[in-house]
Amino acid sequence: MIFATVGTQLPFPRLIDALEALAPDLGEEVIAQIGASEGTWPNLDIRRQLTPAEFEKIFTTARVIVAHAGIGTILSAKRWGKPLVILPRRHGLGEHRNDHQLATARQVESLPGIHVAWEAADLGPLLTLPDLTPASDAPSPSHAALIARLRTFIAG
Repeated sequence: MIFATVGTQLPFPRLIDALEALAPDLGEEVIAQIGASEGTWPNLDIRRQLTPAEFEKIFTTARVIVAHAGIGTILSAKRWGKPLVILPRRHGLGEHRNDHQLATARQVESLPGIHVAWEAADLGPLLTLPDLTPASDAPSPSHAALIARLRTFIAG
């Protein structure tokens, strides 16, 4: 099962519309938490809002997570070891107040298990990969280097 989440603040019709078009060919259920999005998507199992318990249950049983480039979703994927495909919201398309999600995507794209779809057309090829790497909560090499530098600084 694929779980898509757009977060709680803003609709993200570009993501949901892309999944609606892909769903018939994916061969698995697609559950989409759509928040304030308006429309009809007959190929998706739509959930406007989820309780924290519902969110966790769906998130942890999904094969892959698809989302905007929200930090909460990225941290959840790392926490629960799920492959994450992110499609950053774009200011130029009226999807957010600035392009901070593009900046976030650029920063996390090298992390294991975080797969960036820079355009909606990139979703299909990513979602049909049979072995998407899961995200990991293990510290990155840059994290280890930061800790070492801080220890050196504190030790004086």
